[in-house]
Amino acid sequence: MASPNPTTATTRPQRPVLQQTLRSKSFLQDHQQYKPSVPVNQTIGNILGSAIESGVGSLSLNANPISPDPEKVTDSGIIHSIFNHQGNLLPTGTPQVIATIFYKSSDPVHPHLHPDSSPRPGNTLPSPMVPVGSAPTVDMEKIPREPPAPEPEPLDHLYGPFVSQLCLTNFLQIMESLPIPYQRMNTSHRCIDQQDQPRVVEVTVAPPPNPDYLTFTDLRKHESIWRFEREWNVEVVLQKESVFRRHKRLVVFDMDSTLIQNEVIDEIAKVIGVEKEVSEITNRAMNGELDFSASLRERVSLLKGVPADVYEKLKTILTISPGARELCKALKTLGCKLAVLSGGFQPLAEWLAGELGIDYAHANHLEVDPTTQTLTGRLVPEYPIVDATRKRALLQSIAADHGIPISQTMAVGDGANDLLMLHAAGLGVAWRAKSKVQLEAPTRLNGESLVDILYLLGLTKDDIKELTSEAV
Repeated sequence: MASPNPTTATTRPQRPVLQQTLRSKSFLQDHQQYKPSVPVNQTIGNILGSAIESGVGSLSLNANPISPDPEKVTDSGIIHSIFNHQGNLLPTGTPQVIATIFYKSSDPVHPHLHPDSSPRPGNTLPSPMVPVGSAPTVDMEKIPREPPAPEPEPLDHLYGPFVSQLCLTNFLQIMESLPIPYQRMNTSHRCIDQQDQPRVVEVTVAPPPNPDYLTFTDLRKHESIWRFEREWNVEVVLQKESVFRRHKRLVVFDMDSTLIQNEVIDEIAKVIGVEKEVSEITNRAMNGELDFSASLRERVSLLKGVPADVYEKLKTILTISPGARELCKALKTLGCKLAVLSGGFQPLAEWLAGELGIDYAHANHLEVDPTTQTLTGRLVPEYPIVDATRKRALLQSIAADHGIPISQTMAVGDGANDLLMLHAAGLGVAWRAKSKVQLEAPTRLNGESLVDILYLLGLTKDDIKELTSEAV
């Protein structure tokens, strides 16, 4: 057989081949939105062609052949847009929405092992349960006997137990899809607890969805955002951006199950063995199933005969919630006025205010028999009951006394009797709240530490450390 013509072999055009070194080992690195957009006059073909012509045989795995656009780097992070960047894309003063995304590392929505994982010997799947905040009741026996909705894929198990790049990208895609009619939208983000594998990420969106089609109240409860939270095991808190979001001057707290982990009235009931009866009424009242004032009188009547010195004994039993001391110290350092507005009882509210450096304490007053020094089972009639309406009125009056606009106030609580003040405040946060409250409150958080509330003010982990340090 004749040998092949060498001239023909050398002049035949070679088929272009994408070298292995041009591909990274990560799908995310190849497709992440954090890379600058490709200029209009530049395509992937131009890039590959210029690389070959210049004699560059390979690119490093993390190299980006497209030079960054310095105009896209801002103080709040990298701007992401599906459009090619242009100067002054959005006019100055365009409204912004801040989304603070918290990864729920302590309370995973999907506690079961992923199907791709091999279960360890002895591991059993947990009993089915209703996620907190997703229904008026978490009692499986009270749920309608209908086929359950399919569970979303537990994506955090696949891409990491933190706010991953793909998690953030998914959120940006959801926000891009919400405005009707469609508006051009720019977004930026910053990791405010740590850069590597962040648990808390703050996302800025501008402009927000058109309120004529999607109000801000409806945006906070949008089904797409709720499903995103379930898929990625996160919580999203949405706020309108303004100077008042970042600078609060008055913060009011509920006491029981918020600043402390106990329900005081239940602890008092233990002294005379009526804890079960009192606790059942308390739970129903906090879930909004009973009128608070009527239920309080009923519970107090069961406390007749309790020694009046019970408050002193309870001080050694009550447990201050994780992060409460640090939260109050940071807020006081920033110059905030603090108040505890409790449906509990005044002696313990005053004690807690002293422990945490809180300026005001308002709670209910139990009547004491001066002869026997025991509780009479009645409330002192001269003092109004601190119910939902009273809490809202106290929030407004304290703010007015100090000349603080309501937009610079924040309220934190967990029960149905906190809902009115949560809606009245500039920011109302349902902290590890009852199911009904989580559904109806403006925002909700279910973290491990109350310090998480400081992230809603735009503070970083380093800021919080500085505010809570002993040297401050």
